[in-house]
Amino acid sequence: MSFQQVDECCYYYHSTVNIGYVHQGMNGVLIDAGIDASSVKKVLKELEKRELPLTHLFITHAHADHYGGARYVQENYEVYTVAPVFEEAILRNPAMEPLYLFGGNDPLPELHNKFLEGPSVRVDEVVDEGEIGFGSLRAEAYHLPGHSYHQLALKVNGILFAADSYFSVETLKKHKIPFMTDVSLALDSLDRLSQIPCRGALPGHGRFEASPTTTIQNNMDYHEQLSAWLHQYLAEEGPAAHEEIVRAMCEHYHVEAQGLSQWLLFRTAVTAYLIGLKKAGLVEDRIMNNTWSFYITDQ
Repeated sequence: MSFQQVDECCYYYHSTVNIGYVHQGMNGVLIDAGIDASSVKKVLKELEKRELPLTHLFITHAHADHYGGARYVQENYEVYTVAPVFEEAILRNPAMEPLYLFGGNDPLPELHNKFLEGPSVRVDEVVDEGEIGFGSLRAEAYHLPGHSYHQLALKVNGILFAADSYFSVETLKKHKIPFMTDVSLALDSLDRLSQIPCRGALPGHGRFEASPTTTIQNNMDYHEQLSAWLHQYLAEEGPAAHEEIVRAMCEHYHVEAQGLSQWLLFRTAVTAYLIGLKKAGLVEDRIMNNTWSFYITDQ
């Protein structure tokens, strides 16, 4: 069964994108809402069958695969919706995601799709890191950026719903170049994640683990490996244009973007690794012949 019970109050629906659920007394919190209505309906059906309450909705970060089903929940259930600071602006105005991925230009029609832009979400309360109350249910939120700007993981009853602060090894291998906004921040978040005391953790993509330490370390190693390849490429190729670096890294990792949406996601991810190298003082960038270019610092 895809609906898994972790302990007396924590559950999750395992799918391509996990949806969490916690309850205490008359309060029940859905953690993320899947990519669309059909995804979240499966969870709602399980809650109804088990007569579990649903009073709150918490969105960990504003990527469409995590909030696309939220509007359906709001239209059919009386839920109080909570979201992280900054991320809530995108939830309320989902056209912002294709807008920023497209570099600020008005997005082409093909970029207005459910993978980049879910239905807008009503946000009743904006929160930051720290203790959050969902009625009588108490949770601890942790700011773990790098994959998204102000992503919050949520710990309830010792169980950490970690969102996309880390991925299963299978997910890393599937995507090859995982979506990031800043790898240096992602590595800092992974280091912090490894030190958060918990009785188990659930990534946004992957299965619950009672001890996620090895998987978290695998994530750190994976990011370091991609960063090392990118640094070596720049050492061998000399100054290289940004889009040429994107092409080379995708080619090396056997990534073939099937359309503009997917290519923009990979462009952002490759840029995130470049940002990480620059913050580490390993690469520099400058405009050369009207082209954004990167080179290692000893060149």
